[in-house]
Amino acid sequence: MTAEFEHLVAEFERFRAGVRNADDRFAGLGTMQQQLAGLRASASSADGGVTVVTGPGGAVLDVEFTEAALAKGPRALSATLLATLREAVGEAARRQAVIVEENMGDDLGLVDQVLETQAVAFGTTVEELRAKLPEERAPEDFSEQRVLRPADPPAAPPAAGPSAGDRFLRNLFDEED
Repeated sequence: MTAEFEHLVAEFERFRAGVRNADDRFAGLGTMQQQLAGLRASASSADGGVTVVTGPGGAVLDVEFTEAALAKGPRALSATLLATLREAVGEAARRQAVIVEENMGDDLGLVDQVLETQAVAFGTTVEELRAKLPEERAPEDFSEQRVLRPADPPAAPPAAGPSAGDRFLRNLFDEED
């Protein structure tokens, strides 16, 4: 085999390895989608009179009232419902961010961004919200994985003059019909 052919074979093998790495990394997307589809978060008011269940994207799936909550009157019920909705939707957003980060890595700091935004919106602290997160798992280390990048920089083509392929192409296009 010529050095040029060996170089092309090596490049092709590096490309195939990159495709395999991409396949492996993104194989977990189906699992992540299942986790997100099954996401449920619930919150109850301090007095237990209102319970809200939310799903992915904060979609409201269920609202329950006790007789005592209904007896408080429309204004009190409305205020309690809104506060409980806000808590349930916030919980769903935090859980969703954790699921995405666990499956795709922490490149964007998604959970931190959600916590910071919610802390401002809800008038609380990041630490209070972080305490509500499910127990953290050790983050997966993706630093050594490559996605469609060669493991080593490509080798330089042979330096000795034009290759046989170059000469063939030049002859092909230089000939006049």
